[in-house]
Amino acid sequence: MKKWLIGFLGFLWLAGGAFAGRITLLGAGATFPYPLYSKWFHVYYQKTGVRVNYQSIGSGGGIRQILARTVDFGATDAPMSDEELAKAPAKILHLPMAIGAVVIAYNLPGVPSGLRLTPEVLADIFLGKIRKWNDPRIVKLNPDLKLPALPIMVIHRSDGSGTTFNFTYYLSRVSPEWRRRVGYGKAVRWPTGIGGKGNEGVTGYLKQFPGAIGYIELAYAHQNRLAVAALRNRAGKFVLPTLESVSAAARTRIPPDTRTLIVDTDAPDGYPLSAMTWILVYQEQAYGGRSFERARALVELLWWCVHEAQNYNESLLYARLPENVVRINERLLRSITYKGKPVLPPGKK
Repeated sequence: MKKWLIGFLGFLWLAGGAFAGRITLLGAGATFPYPLYSKWFHVYYQKTGVRVNYQSIGSGGGIRQILARTVDFGATDAPMSDEELAKAPAKILHLPMAIGAVVIAYNLPGVPSGLRLTPEVLADIFLGKIRKWNDPRIVKLNPDLKLPALPIMVIHRSDGSGTTFNFTYYLSRVSPEWRRRVGYGKAVRWPTGIGGKGNEGVTGYLKQFPGAIGYIELAYAHQNRLAVAALRNRAGKFVLPTLESVSAAARTRIPPDTRTLIVDTDAPDGYPLSAMTWILVYQEQAYGGRSFERARALVELLWWCVHEAQNYNESLLYARLPENVVRINERLLRSITYKGKPVLPPGKK
């Protein structure tokens, strides 16, 4: 009898492990963190057997999917607005995952990284008011560079995008004309240029066309060896996007719900187009026939993402979460419930 019981318990343990290995969590959204998430989810599968199927469809798509409850988590680089949250069937939590940089990348033969641009000049390029690379305003900022007489080809996103939200929000802060004519959002009516889908699409156009300029995530620029601009920040310094300058921009107060933007930082050494990226989940996980095991697998994944997974950030050019944000994430993850009861065990560390 005792042997039978031990054997039966062993079978249950093995069956439980096999079941966990069969779980595939579904996520969709931001392309901004896709290089990082690809690494994270591959490592996590090797460690646990839990698969994560993440579709890089843009922040707008991620928000639509989580609202429709067709995924376990959404991903966005723009926090959901009050209006968007009001459409949700239940409370949605914002969990910051990493901090990255929206970089101004360009394709100018013979011109390496470090082209200096002020906020005003950058806005006028994307407004279509500055049309040539040897425009006097750009030449004045870069007297040591030989700028070609190439037409400027503006590349922007064609899909709903948190990267676009951060970039246009920044332009709205630094340019009254941009704020009046275009405004900001995950999608806007662009005054000029051509659109590419996702960070991948914009990167492809930038590589293809000499004279092109666009905004992409730092990892995409680095992986594709694209030159990036040094932007003048509020302190008057021209700053390149680096892990140090991105981390400096993030040293600010984060509200309890984490819905804030860190662009146009006043940090003296901060890069002015730094951005957080979030994963979106429902606080109550018992919906749509979901099992407790699936809810536990999701929350365990997210706990790992904000702790051990942060060790992979810097090699992929994302800044680690500061300790204050990790503590906020821990509180939010402990608040996730299944049928009203916490999903994480009380002593989880």
